[in-house]
Amino acid sequence: MSAHEGAKFCLKVLTDLKNRGVEDIFIACVDGLKGFPDAIAAVFPKTRVQLCIVHLIRNSLRYVPWGSQAEVIADLKPIYQAATVDEAETALENFADKWDQLYPTISQIWFRHWDNIIPFFDYPPDIRKVIYTTNAIESLNRSLRKGLKTKGCFPNEESVYKLLYLALNNIAKKWTMPIRDWKAALMRFAIEFPVLFEIPGGVAFLTASQCLTQKT
Repeated sequence: MSAHEGAKFCLKVLTDLKNRGVEDIFIACVDGLKGFPDAIAAVFPKTRVQLCIVHLIRNSLRYVPWGSQAEVIADLKPIYQAATVDEAETALENFADKWDQLYPTISQIWFRHWDNIIPFFDYPPDIRKVIYTTNAIESLNRSLRKGLKTKGCFPNEESVYKLLYLALNNIAKKWTMPIRDWKAALMRFAIEFPVLFEIPGGVAFLTASQCLTQKT
């Protein structure tokens, strides 16, 4: 699937969410799919887009041989662990000064996506941990793929949906612990987005299984 096709698919999914009652999104943490932030802006223009830091680091290491990766990772940390945007920019410039001669593509990636990297610097460390990565949904996707691999083939598309539904129900049984620091994040969002919190039912949280069962 090309990046253009992926962005078109994301636009379709976001439009579907909008049609099913999602009025707005506070912060959307996304991977590096080209066009995804534009698709979000088209459907939910008030949403702040945060690029997944884990994906960003992985993409950066694609250009680095194994023997140098530990040092590169250590030099990237001062960027995304900075206390402020200004400190992060300084750390990125220092990284570029040190590594651009060997791996110029890395700093270019960070500079190019900077506007979608820095939103989480507006929040304290405990809230940053809630919004800086897409690892939670990736873990869910891995579990679903594992469930599908147990079957060699499927007679039709409906049988796939049924298996995914059962797999999601089993996975959801393990979701007994709340997201760490979510209460603090929620209070912060209530201050930043007061209108949505004043609307009855204006803030809702759907699990993946709910999204699947509500599909029409």
